[in-house]
Amino acid sequence: MSGRLNRAQPYALGLFRIVIGLLFACHGAASLFGVLGGAMGGGTVPTGAWPGWYAAVIQLVGGGLVLLGLGTRFVAFVASGSMAYAYFTVHQPEALWPLQNGGEASVLFCWTMLLLVFTGSGALGLDRLFAGRGERAEESAPAGEAVPA
Repeated sequence: MSGRLNRAQPYALGLFRIVIGLLFACHGAASLFGVLGGAMGGGTVPTGAWPGWYAAVIQLVGGGLVLLGLGTRFVAFVASGSMAYAYFTVHQPEALWPLQNGGEASVLFCWTMLLLVFTGSGALGLDRLFAGRGERAEESAPAGEAVPA
């Protein structure tokens, strides 16, 4: 059983990344465009408002890139940091525990994005497609020969 699960791990991680990226992008779209219920019970975040508008842009763009698996580790690092910032500046001053201060989504996104920093995109991501091209180019070059400048 463990062998089958281990072989499926990259695909499960890829599906995990896709779902997390989609949910993260939806939060950004709600804040920026007022879709899916909008920000704060309806409406949008004012353009350029610190930190809400910038967080929404990170959510929308970062979520889309994570969904596609493009630059996953770097994008997830930025997204994780933005969610940590959101938690400690917006939610944590209200109460200690996320359940009390409404910060569950921030905490969960922070830790899931941090997990993606260490695991990468898994299967089904564009990171793998581009990594495969780079490896094939390196394999086709003869080893040990000097490259002319």
